[in-house]
This record gives sequence, C-alpha cells and structure tokens, in this order.
Amino acid sequence: MKEIFQMSAKTFYGFEDILCEELKKIEAIDVFKSNRIVHFKGNKEIMYKANLCLRTALKILLPIAKKKVSNYESLYKFSFDFEWEKYFDKDSSFYINSVCFGKDFTHSLYVSQRVKDGIVDRFRKSNGSRPTVDKLNPDVYIDVHIDNNFCTLSLNSSGRNLNQRGYRKKSTEAPLNEVLASGLILLSNWNKKDDFLDPMCGGGTFLFEACMIAKNIPPNLYRKRFAFKKWNDWDQDLFINILKSLTKKIKDTNPSILGFEKSKNTFNKLNYNIKNSNLSDFISVSNTDFFNSKKESKENLHILINPPYGVRIGHELEKIYGLIGDTLKQKYHNTNAWIISSNFEAIKRIGLKPSNKFKIYNGKLESKFLKYEIYEGSKKIKN
Repeated sequence: MKEIFQMSAKTFYGFEDILCEELKKIEAIDVFKSNRIVHFKGNKEIMYKANLCLRTALKILLPIAKKKVSNYESLYKFSFDFEWEKYFDKDSSFYINSVCFGKDFTHSLYVSQRVKDGIVDRFRKSNGSRPTVDKLNPDVYIDVHIDNNFCTLSLNSSGRNLNQRGYRKKSTEAPLNEVLASGLILLSNWNKKDDFLDPMCGGGTFLFEACMIAKNIPPNLYRKRFAFKKWNDWDQDLFINILKSLTKKIKDTNPSILGFEKSKNTFNKLNYNIKNSNLSDFISVSNTDFFNSKKESKENLHILINPPYGVRIGHELEKIYGLIGDTLKQKYHNTNAWIISSNFEAIKRIGLKPSNKFKIYNGKLESKFLKYEIYEGSKKIKN
C-alpha cells in the first residue's frame, strides 16, 4: 500500500470551495478547508497530480514538523533540533519563506533568519560545513507558518508558485495572476460552450486559462520545474505515467476564445505568447478598442473584464467604467459579463445592477467580482 500523508494547498481568499472540488476530482481524501488554504491527504501520485492539475492552488505543502514556540530563541532551537538531514544534505541549497501571525512573531524575514540559523548551525556542528541559501533556484523550498506561537515547518513541493505556468515568454505590464484568473473563470460558472471574450485582455491571462479549462489541459502540464523533482524519493517513472494519462484526457474541441487589446505593443507581445504556446488555433485576438466594437453573433457570450483600477478616483477612470457599461448595454445583448475591480466608486459607473457578486482579493487589494446579465432593454440602476 502506498504511503498516505498530510498535505496542504494554498490559495486566494474566496477560492477555497473551488479548490476543495478540484482536489476531490484528483481523488485526494479527507479534504477540508481553512482560510486561504485547503488540507488533504494522499500519496505521492496525488502530490504530483495536485501540482500538475490544480488551477486554483498557489503551492502544495508537505508539513514535516509542528511545535509551539514562545519566542525567537525557542524557534531557533526548534529548527536546530529538527532532523533536516532526512530531507537534504550539506551540499544542497535551500530557501525559506515565512508567514507569521500573533504578537510574539511580527517579522517574517527575521523568522526566516532564525530558522536558517538553526539549519546551518545543525549541519555545521555535525558535518563541519553547511548548506547554502539560494533565493533563485534552490534545491529545497521550506515554508514556515507561525499562528499564535504554533509553528509548522513544511516542504514546498511546488517550488515557485504554481501560477507560473510558462506560457508568458514576453511579459506585459501588470499581468493578472494566473491562479486568480483561473479561479475567477471557474467562479463565474462558464459552461465551456458559450463563446468567451476578454475585451480588455492585456497579457491575455483570462484567454490562456479559459482555453486550458475548456480543453481540459492541466495548467502546469508543460511546466519544467517542480521542487519535488529534487527530493530523494523523486519517482520519474510515476511522473511520466501521470503526464501520459493527463495528456490523453485533453479535449479536441473548444468554443471560440476571443480577446481585444487596443495597445499595439501589448497586442504584439500577446500574439507572440499565443503562437509560442501553440494555441493559435484556439485563441483569437485582435488589435481592437472594446468601446468601438459590437457583438457579432446572436449566440450567448461569456465576458470577463479586468479594467484599470486606479489608486485614485478621477474623471478619466469614471469615464472608462461608464463606457464599459454603455458598450455592454448598447452592443452586447444576450451576454453574461463579469467584472473584477477594487475601485468601488468607479464600478458604480457601470450603471447596471449586478445579479451576483463575490469578495475577492487581487494581491492585497480587496475587490468585487460582479456579474451583469445583459439583455435587450437592460435598465440602469435606480438611484
């Protein structure tokens, strides 16, 4: 019988329920949610699948030690006493990421520093030499979580966050986080049959994620680096068999996935990324200003928009939101339109009553994710 162990998947606020369902689909067991994290159990195969398949997970953690610590000195001792040599040796490199809550631990960088001190002092005492810290490409990723003096040490099986899918070779300004985009699409309940449009697509994150969802392409199928590949128990044969199985489940057909981008420079970069990802047959983008466009088909259309937020309330931003609402009402009948924004004043200029809404965080920005059902004769909000 393959060993079953505890794991945790970190996510964004508001996506916990979606992540639970994703985990159940890959046959994880004992799934239960907390704030921005979902705990589950599984074997090595489930861990590999979680890293490859979960669209709303930021990273997959393997807890290896837990203990109550009262101050930075006891945290150092906890780190020093732990048998790190079970997981890596003196020639390895490592990196520590820490998150802390509570009155006794308020500085995450210092938490990382004290855990690092414990690790290197332990190796130095027993081996005469120590592993190195590498922020760019370490062999081992360690996560430290302290909540009211309860410290959990975990190995990060993903390495760099799982939103780094690998399809964006040329970067664009302030691209939407891939995990956030995927979660929003799933939250919007797109049926994967109606045509999909992002009319202000920028770097095209919504388009890439929608395409992978529609075609059942695992989000990290083509990602090269996972931290677990450098672990002592790395099973290459198992991993290859999982890849083959997942590839067979990719669907041949998908609805039209469309994007508008008025900036020529951004449009050119997006086009390059689409072609480089071999998705030109499934994603179509045009160098178009949404405000000068209209719905070409009478069929149902699913729209997701991530408009500018702005850190200030100004007439220009209010005008943009007003134009979004006018364009939808006048030119996009028979449409479900979803908009995410952290600018709660500007979004009132849409001029439509949302039929559904969610609280979401885009980074540290509290945002609203709002659904507008557009039909002929849609009425403005009555003040």
